Amino acid sequence: MVSKALLRLVSAVNRRRMKLLLGIALLAYVASVWGNFVNMRSMQENGELKIESKIEEIVEPLREKIRDLEKSFTQKYPPVKFLSEKDRKRILITGGAGFVGSHLTDKLMMDGHEVTVVDNFFTGRKRNVEHWIGHENFELINHDVVEPLYIEVDQIYHLASPASPPNYMYNPIKTLKTNAIGTLNMLGLAKRVGARLLLASTSEVYGDPEVHPQSEDYWGHVNPIGPRACYDEGKRVAETMCYAYMKQEGVEVRVARIFNTFGPRMHMNDGRVVSNFILQALQGEPLTGNPEEHTILEFAQLIKNLVGSGSEIQFLSEAQDDPQKRKPDIRKAKMMLAWEPVVPLEEGLNKAIHYFRKELEYQANNQYIPKPKPARIKKGRTRHN
Repeated sequence: MVSKALLRLVSAVNRRRMKLLLGIALLAYVASVWGNFVNMRSMQENGELKIESKIEEIVEPLREKIRDLEKSFTQKYPPVKFLSEKDRKRILITGGAGFVGSHLTDKLMMDGHEVTVVDNFFTGRKRNVEHWIGHENFELINHDVVEPLYIEVDQIYHLASPASPPNYMYNPIKTLKTNAIGTLNMLGLAKRVGARLLLASTSEVYGDPEVHPQSEDYWGHVNPIGPRACYDEGKRVAETMCYAYMKQEGVEVRVARIFNTFGPRMHMNDGRVVSNFILQALQGEPLTGNPEEHTILEFAQLIKNLVGSGSEIQFLSEAQDDPQKRKPDIRKAKMMLAWEPVVPLEEGLNKAIHYFRKELEYQANNQYIPKPKPARIKKGRTRHN
């Protein structure tokens, strides 16, 4: 009897133990399944986060474009005068994204005309005219005037050409092509559509003048094979072609010989005296000029004072064929056009200095500090006989 009771007790204990073990095993299984479920959910969430991140990367540029479009729709343009259809001209400006060309663009746009700017951006910059992009009266075309252009216009302002010695001396053949072939193409266009053409010429057609001041009747004193000849002679032949087209084909032409100009939107690496002096003074570097040109010395001292710079003035030897004296005789412009300069020298210099300061701040933030650009000639390839 005792042994049977013991057997039943052991059997009951084993059953409880088995149930306990089964319960533990079941709990372990449930815990394992739950752990896997949690891991899978975590992986799924991570995967979803990665997918969302990838989608965000793709969508963000689209959002930027939408913002840009919204901005363009609400963009404020400078005030534009309304002109009737009969008074509004269709005007082409070659080199219209450059220093002088962009200011001419502003003037003609604000006067209410339809303006097409053509520029290959060799020295011109899109940011000079970007405030007009999107306006119904404005169009910007990336084009080199060495290639023909087919467009309907009423007037052509032909300003396309590098104008600073470092730029036009770097690639003299390209400079000659721009002034010769480019002008030929624009005159051909003017002839086809019956447009009036104005050529932006230069005081460089006088070379190193022997007559002072220089009037329109003076023929100049130019070295035809010197380092500056590509620009000097390029503009001289451009003028010749203008008057040949006028006499032979009846094309209406105008020629403006522009002397040294300066102001906002002037390229800091222009290489001419005003830009060099302002840049050197702002950066605390020596102001370099020719001691024989006393007016240049006065310029250096004036710019140094306006900038408040501690730069010293250094005298260097002059560049080959650099003009000793140049001053326009503007009596004819006063009499026939009622024109004369209206911006005082110091006011113009202060505007240029303010612009250069802003440019230096902008470029410093982009890790680029410009230096005055010396004129240099592009080296030719070595020939072997």
